[in-house]
Amino acid sequence: MNFSNKLITWYLQNKRDLPWRKTKNPYFIWLSEIMLQQTRVAQGLSYYLKFTTTFPTIFDLAKADESTVLKMWQGLGYYSRARNLHFTAKYIANELNGEFPATFSEIIKLKGIGDYTAAAIASFAFNEAKAVVDGNVYRVLSRYFGIDTAINSTKGIKEFKTLAATLIDPKTPANYNQAIMEFGAIQCKPKKPLCMFCPLADSCVALQKNLVIHLPVKEKKIKVRKRFFNFLVIKTNDDKTILSERKGKGIWQGLYQFPLIESKKTLNKENLIATEEFKTLLTTETTLSLFNQKEIVHKLSHQHLYTQFWIVETKTHKEAKVSWRAIEDFPVPVLIANFLKQFQLKKYLIFLVLLI
Repeated sequence: MNFSNKLITWYLQNKRDLPWRKTKNPYFIWLSEIMLQQTRVAQGLSYYLKFTTTFPTIFDLAKADESTVLKMWQGLGYYSRARNLHFTAKYIANELNGEFPATFSEIIKLKGIGDYTAAAIASFAFNEAKAVVDGNVYRVLSRYFGIDTAINSTKGIKEFKTLAATLIDPKTPANYNQAIMEFGAIQCKPKKPLCMFCPLADSCVALQKNLVIHLPVKEKKIKVRKRFFNFLVIKTNDDKTILSERKGKGIWQGLYQFPLIESKKTLNKENLIATEEFKTLLTTETTLSLFNQKEIVHKLSHQHLYTQFWIVETKTHKEAKVSWRAIEDFPVPVLIANFLKQFQLKKYLIFLVLLI
């Protein structure tokens, strides 16, 4: 039995029961693939179910406003995925009359869709023999064939795509693509792969040469940038605050945040008050306190955000127009969402103490 047949046989016996595997609807398949980029299945499943319930057709997603889409995406991160998803839904609904493109060459032209996603949609929805190459596939192929070319190098990307194209079963491309990705996810895992029970063990080069933990190879990562954030959480006497939408092309575009002062290092209270941004924003008497005594380190792919939340109590502020009761309606970065949960919990605990 060859490589492809062994994988498909294993898949049919071991595959996880996932909703997007029970449909040929390209809209649902597209949703699942976009959500599962940079996201574990366990986390993405609930978002998929929420999206398909709220937006059962591509027309429903297209009609939604971006703020609603971002709010529903909150917690998944990499928000450009959600913005591109919404943009493409509107394009398909309005320009293509809701008809999803049916070939790899047309699908890949859509905004937010790259080689891997286009291949996945083309094979799963339309049975086109286009091989998928994601992190799981890189790992399986690298180990099985003993390839030590860096998977994030130009040479490596080309080499693995070429190899993958020769292995796909043209008769059952959907099953083959699902099989090799599933195999990488639950059998040939990054750490502690199940080599002892592997159907490919007798012909796996990495296993025979004791290279499993060394493959696949990646070139050195880009240096991580440190940034220092100070969020000013305004609280007025009439229970209002300031939330503003982030503009530009940053990672949090379209999300809302408290006034932000970015610094070159960690600031104490005196340092913060001395900044021009603080003086400009708060011209009246205020009470300032640090909510988190230890910096929150929020790790993104190429930057780490060292974050402090400062509670600023003031009688009034002309820019404070958002009621604290409505704050949960706004899409915010997960960093701020986590703060809000802790802040509201603290307020509730204080309220209980006062009742006693």
